[in-house]
Amino acid sequence: MRGTELSDLIGRGCRLALGDGAGMPVQVLPELCRRAREAGDVRLLLGWCVGSLDGFDPTAFADVRTIMGGYGLRTFLDEGSVRYVPARMHTVLKLLRGALRPDVLVASIARGKLGWYFTTEVAWQRAAVDAGAIVAGIVRPERSTCDGGPPIPEERLRIIGEDASAPLIVAWPEAGAVHRAIADRVTPLIHEGSRVQVGPGPQGSAILDALHVPVRIDTGIITDAVPRLQGRGLMIGDAIAPYLVGSAALYDWASGRKIVFGVEFTHDQARLQTGAPFVSILTALEVDLDGQINVEAVGGSTVAGIGGQPDYAFAAASVLQGGLSILAVPTRNGRHSTLVDRLSAPVSTPAHDVDVLVTENGVSDLRGLDRKERRRAIAALWPADPASA
Repeated sequence: MRGTELSDLIGRGCRLALGDGAGMPVQVLPELCRRAREAGDVRLLLGWCVGSLDGFDPTAFADVRTIMGGYGLRTFLDEGSVRYVPARMHTVLKLLRGALRPDVLVASIARGKLGWYFTTEVAWQRAAVDAGAIVAGIVRPERSTCDGGPPIPEERLRIIGEDASAPLIVAWPEAGAVHRAIADRVTPLIHEGSRVQVGPGPQGSAILDALHVPVRIDTGIITDAVPRLQGRGLMIGDAIAPYLVGSAALYDWASGRKIVFGVEFTHDQARLQTGAPFVSILTALEVDLDGQINVEAVGGSTVAGIGGQPDYAFAAASVLQGGLSILAVPTRNGRHSTLVDRLSAPVSTPAHDVDVLVTENGVSDLRGLDRKERRRAIAALWPADPASA
């Protein structure tokens, strides 16, 4: 890395943004912190930090905020050295043009046919460029490029270094018997030709692996379950998502495919609510008796962020023909019931955007029910004695 060029982009009082996801340029962190401390009064904006942040020192900055919680940021959020800004993914676009507008975006880039592109994620990064940020680009292998948008404007790009390392490998937890039981109850609700959104992790993987009709994938994170679905001949067209995270085999499969896009496209309500029926399959850390969802924190510790779940849930619940917002959740999270009287964190997704609730014990269709009926229908999916679950 040519540090002099990086230092030229960091001035007193500026706001930096660091690209996120599997292609997050973590190797720049020590240098970034050092340059920020030298400049003084530098603020930092972070996104979804999938892995560990070696060399990150939040005290080098006047202020550090993130639009996504959990994972690599969990310790920093719990200790208060990083502030989490609660915002659903599509509203991040407004923040990037206003309260959190970055001057510089440090991001992984790769060369494509028409210019320079982002690599395994686009998400909010192109919106930051549109808001005026200069891209401090770190060149990554071309094979990891799956950006489906336009090239980064040459006049906004400054190449500050090169890194030949592969994207971060993430092994999502394997699905268990409970996840597969839930998947068997969810898949009959998904009709051929639907656009499907699932969360990453064992429940989403189990659902995609259990599908028996062709669908389109229009989701938040492309994982290894997506090429498996394609391998069974059940994926229509190309997948669409803001992020790609998984194994080396996934990155090889994705190389050259135009499948990751900015949230201004992936989370756009007009797009999600038109075309083929949109089915959103949500997950939760907790759900209360009214059907309100918590995906952010348990036990006082930040686990994840709001992300795009409320965007997807609202879109699916609003589609007039064939749209469906499904909450698929095991009745237990370790030793604890996922059904609670009171959520241990603020509501991430409102109850009225959940159409159907599914656990390993059954399916409750909540549409058309009043609040008392909804509470009874939700409670029926959990054992009367949570300890017996």
